[in-house]
Amino acid sequence: MNQYQKSVILLVASLSGASCSSIPEAEPKPKKSAVAKVPASKAVPASNPTLIRTAWQSTPQSMMTDVNQYARSEVERRMASNSTLSLPRLSSSELRLIGDKIFSNEAGGSKDKLVHWNDNENFASMGIGHWTWYPQGRGTRFGNTFPKLLSFLEQNGVNLPYWVREAKQRGAPWRTKSEQNRARYTPQIQQLTQILYETRDLQAKFILQRAERAIPRLIKAAPAQNKNHVIRNVEALMNSAGGRYALIDYINFKGEGLSMHSGYQGQNWGVLQVLINMRPVRQGSHTLNEFANAAIFVLERRVQNSPRSSGEARWLSGWSQRVNTYRNPWV
Repeated sequence: MNQYQKSVILLVASLSGASCSSIPEAEPKPKKSAVAKVPASKAVPASNPTLIRTAWQSTPQSMMTDVNQYARSEVERRMASNSTLSLPRLSSSELRLIGDKIFSNEAGGSKDKLVHWNDNENFASMGIGHWTWYPQGRGTRFGNTFPKLLSFLEQNGVNLPYWVREAKQRGAPWRTKSEQNRARYTPQIQQLTQILYETRDLQAKFILQRAERAIPRLIKAAPAQNKNHVIRNVEALMNSAGGRYALIDYINFKGEGLSMHSGYQGQNWGVLQVLINMRPVRQGSHTLNEFANAAIFVLERRVQNSPRSSGEARWLSGWSQRVNTYRNPWV
């Protein structure tokens, strides 16, 4: 790389805000061959956009390739340095508050709804997070997440009954809502309900760990043109009172949204889509309102894109009520 190439790349780097420390040194001048001097018209100050455009337009195409490759690598390096962004450490009391709030959102805080089956769904909803549990042989469009919680409980010393360990491998022991209702007062369901009630704190920890794993994956999955925007919004949420609850709850509620092309009509509704659709914000209560507004927009878009036969519009009011709890910085 000659001195002129380095000068242009330094100019591009300064305009993009990228670090210049990793730019390779210019090649030494050959001793016996003449080296063309950089024309004065091309030595432009970074503060003059008109002159910058003139120099840019007169730059040879081969050099532009070098500049573009460097700029891309610098952006990737900067984004990688932010991929370690993580949730601040929560105290046990904060985590318990968030777990109780999620329990209230999902099950109304009712012990009887820790083992549940919602109307018009083909899977059971289990625990404080209403994790999905599909019967054996049934498609798992929304993920079969309850067995993962059961494994987590076992890893943390919870002794599960034999029939639960067997069902974890095979699938939910009920095939319909009515079948589960008929079994509601059997010793098995009463036993499982009690276990889920006594392990609420562990379940909150399970939810937190999912959110912690999600943050760097969100940043990595964000489209290049949205990456800085997503990082700033995540940072604003994590540094706002109540923001961590909003982020953790929505990830448990509607997932990460890491695939930009899944969902209805190629539009997903996870937390990544919410962060992309947020307006740029700084930390504070305004951040919570912007996150809630973007979440409602994404969920309304989901309903608009959904097949009419699914009847998803009936859920929108409840979804909006849940999202509106994010506006209050209570924790």
